[in-house]
Amino acid sequence: MKLIFSIAAREFKSLFLSPLAWTLLAILQIVLAYLFLTQVETFITLQPKLATLEGTPGLTDIVVPPLFGNAGIILLLITPLLTMRLIAEERKQKTLTLLLSAPVSHLQIVLGKYLGLLGLMLIIVGLVTLMPLSLLTGGSLDLGKLAANALALTLLVSAFAACGLYMSCAAGQHPSIAATATVGFLLLLWLLNWTGVLQDERSVIMEYVSLLRHFQNLQTGLLGSVDIGYFLLFIASFLWLSVRNLDNDRLQQ
Repeated sequence: MKLIFSIAAREFKSLFLSPLAWTLLAILQIVLAYLFLTQVETFITLQPKLATLEGTPGLTDIVVPPLFGNAGIILLLITPLLTMRLIAEERKQKTLTLLLSAPVSHLQIVLGKYLGLLGLMLIIVGLVTLMPLSLLTGGSLDLGKLAANALALTLLVSAFAACGLYMSCAAGQHPSIAATATVGFLLLLWLLNWTGVLQDERSVIMEYVSLLRHFQNLQTGLLGSVDIGYFLLFIASFLWLSVRNLDNDRLQQ
């Protein structure tokens, strides 16, 4: 475990040595802050009408799910820019050979790099969560639903990171190919559920494979074992594939 955390700490620090992470964080906060304020303004506009009706959505329903949903879409596009360099860049710079020759297992390397990136992703989730929490100064929130959305976004970005790490392993010495493949694959999984909706058909297989479906289920506040299990299986599968890819690298040396 000590070696895993050492690799994770090294990877986490290296992310912030590059201007890319700082630039993405700044852009992400500006865009999400604008979307957040837009949703708050929408609630303020609708509040007089909502007050006269029963069973209407409250502040949490109008502000929180759209904010976290938008964050999920933006992070789908941003995460591959961070994951593409994890292994592919090391191959390109000829430093992966040194790492593979060190007295650490491939599993430790994969978990270390994954946890290092996940540290940055958790910071992003925390910053997104702070936005609706700021509304507690002048209103009330359903903290349970807010926590469910934070958990949903955490599982979603964890899945993005695991997929991106594998694509970085599989792309050889080409980080740009890793980023493109990650975006393409994640978009496919994101849009699968839309196909059935547009065609007015319900496909059980499509619904289960769709990232969007499980993410939205968790956003409602109903924490189902199927949805959580899907993300955990997704993450474990891509981490295992990453380890196998590094095993092949060592065999070819």
